[in-house]
Amino acid sequence: MHSELEKEISEEIGLREPPINVLTRPFQEFFKVEASSGIILMVVTAAALLLANSPWAADYFHLLETYLSVTFGQFDVSLSLLHWINDGLMAIFFFLVGLEIKREVLIGELSSPRKAALPIAAAIGGMLIPA
Repeated sequence: MHSELEKEISEEIGLREPPINVLTRPFQEFFKVEASSGIILMVVTAAALLLANSPWAADYFHLLETYLSVTFGQFDVSLSLLHWINDGLMAIFFFLVGLEIKREVLIGELSSPRKAALPIAAAIGGMLIPA
């Protein structure tokens, strides 16, 4: 439920909905699209490649070497930003990929053994015969 102040501001500037919804709606709509995570991954990869091969490469690599620490009581983990990306974010990425594959195998396009045979063979080949 919206507060009276939000309604008043919305009416004053001619909006039908609260200003925060006007700002967040494009992001909400974008993330509803299944391909949004792939789009983000491609854009961030392109940005990293451009930065690594640009005049700002030294600053970019210096940023990646910056150490970040997470401390909970006696427990302390201190890793470079590059290690956090490689170890933490990639683990989350592959966890999400695994969930997507599980969904496809259980109820999606790969639910029949006949349809799943080629992707399974390709995955096994990729593990047994690395490039």
